[in-house]
Amino acid sequence: MIRGEFNIFGRMSSLNLANSSLATICFIIVFMLFFIRLKKLTIWGGITGMLVGIPVFLGAGWWGLLYLGIFFLLGTLATAHGKQHKLSHDDLEQQSTGRRPGQVFANGGIAALMAILAIFDHKHTFLYHAMMVGSLAAATADTLSSELGTVYGKKFVNVLSFKPDERGLDGVISLEGTIIGAAGSLLLAILFSIQYGFGAATIVIAAAGVIGNYVDSILGAVFERRLVMTNNMVNVCNTAAGAVVTALLLV
Repeated sequence: MIRGEFNIFGRMSSLNLANSSLATICFIIVFMLFFIRLKKLTIWGGITGMLVGIPVFLGAGWWGLLYLGIFFLLGTLATAHGKQHKLSHDDLEQQSTGRRPGQVFANGGIAALMAILAIFDHKHTFLYHAMMVGSLAAATADTLSSELGTVYGKKFVNVLSFKPDERGLDGVISLEGTIIGAAGSLLLAILFSIQYGFGAATIVIAAAGVIGNYVDSILGAVFERRLVMTNNMVNVCNTAAGAVVTALLLV
């Protein structure tokens, strides 16, 4: 009789977990549809967002969605801020039509991959979660530094030569943009410390975001400006660098 009761409770627990997961997946879908409606995402960009968000939730829970949501919200606000300073045709097109699937995957694909690894390798869950947040910290730092640095930056220099260069070009940075980007990276690191407690990972994630941002700028100056790499390719390398740096400093 007792064994039967345990089986019943076990089935109820599994059913509740399944219902909770289904409800969350529905929430992700509605959330993406909302931003498609606001033209912050194209239709295919929203579908890609779902394909990124669902594995992030399954592998990292609500905390994973929080990290992803913070990045997306900050990126959306930063992109919309100071439109008169956004001289790039691509920026203006993005603001009118929303982020495309390649852009969504370039910034969130590595995070989704880390979440998937966490699903299948429970022994290293903490490391995969840290790498996931490290990748998003790099994406956040890059987005904020480029979007808001263009608006608030006072002196713009080439990341390789540190000689004055034109605002908005690939590989051009400013002190103000770098600081703003570092602040975004630090925000995600602080959230991670709230989830897991303050430790070495907090500092590592903040640093990984800044390093990933510099990798992005260097690749932009060397390859993207010469049309050897696209912006999406550079962003994938940026987020991958954030994840790899996190792993190297934690292992």
